[in-house]
Amino acid sequence: MSDFSDDIEFDFFDEPETREDAEGQRAQRRSGGGPPRRPMRPPAGFTPLLRLAGLIAFAILIVVLLVFWVQSCQGASKRSAYRKYMQAVTTIAQSSVQTGKELNDLLTTPGLKEADLEQKLDSFAQQEKQNLAQAQTLRPPGPLRPEHQSLLEALQFRINGLAGLAEAFRSTSGEKASQAAAAGQLLAVQAERLSASDVVWDDLFKGPAIEVLRREGVGGVAVPDSNFLTNLDLASARSMVPVWQRIHGATTGGKPGGLHGTGLVSVKALPQGLTLSPSAENTVTASTNLAFAVTVQDTGDNQEVSVRVTLTVQRSPQNIVKKGTIDLINPGETKTLTFGDLGQPPFGVKTTVKADVQPVPGEKNIANNSASYPVIFSLG
Repeated sequence: MSDFSDDIEFDFFDEPETREDAEGQRAQRRSGGGPPRRPMRPPAGFTPLLRLAGLIAFAILIVVLLVFWVQSCQGASKRSAYRKYMQAVTTIAQSSVQTGKELNDLLTTPGLKEADLEQKLDSFAQQEKQNLAQAQTLRPPGPLRPEHQSLLEALQFRINGLAGLAEAFRSTSGEKASQAAAAGQLLAVQAERLSASDVVWDDLFKGPAIEVLRREGVGGVAVPDSNFLTNLDLASARSMVPVWQRIHGATTGGKPGGLHGTGLVSVKALPQGLTLSPSAENTVTASTNLAFAVTVQDTGDNQEVSVRVTLTVQRSPQNIVKKGTIDLINPGETKTLTFGDLGQPPFGVKTTVKADVQPVPGEKNIANNSASYPVIFSLG
């Protein structure tokens, strides 16, 4: 063998230099020596903590959203419960108000016979019993239970008042005219129950219920009103005595003695406050809320009912005509009807405003039942 073969070295089994080693060596050479730098990595266990914190934040967000969603649902449910209850109460309130209007019409009907009146009063009391029974089936939201109890009491007052009026008329049907004062007082006591029902509704149901809704944060729910006695005069002996006399006289075929009559007292332009003169030219400021207040007096000795009043403003091509009715007026008493929503009166030209009070049955002197007033409407 020659020495040539001894100089040959075979590297078949040497591991090739990896790319990382080569890059490391190059980096070592560039840096002038020393071990290679290791890449920066987060400390052991830091990444799981970040992930855990993220999961916790996400969970908190979900919980917050769920809380808001639940509160929103609860708020909608609460509002729905209050609205449903108040809608049911509104139906009852409106029915009761209608009964009150019918009672007012009944007691102010000329020529009404007592038997017919008693029958009507019984039917009104029965209607209120139905309203009470319907109200008793309602289940108010918890905070409204005391107010609901007051609502039931108001309806019970109405039942008692109506039934009491019917019984009072029956018990005095055989009385002589000289007992009118006692009969009227008995009727007034029963009518006071109807007035009390309105006070209970307003002060113990409506007002406190509005406060409950405010305190509970429930908006957009209306609390209904319910005024049963439309004419407060009926809750006084002063009005009930002539009511009894009128109805008792119609039943017995007699008529209360004395005079019958009404008279026009004055006509006032509002809001100007000008009392019109029939003998001088009146300058009336025409505003958007222009109105005329017509005052009428019972000039006779008897209570008058359904007194009709007409106000006319002459205008071309069509007059402005407004009509109203005084349900009940006692001897010597004055009452005022206000006529508004007059539209556009004629401006800058002389015209006439006229008021007429329709004569009542048995009235003989009608000279004071109407008057005409020369007027010029100005824009102020």
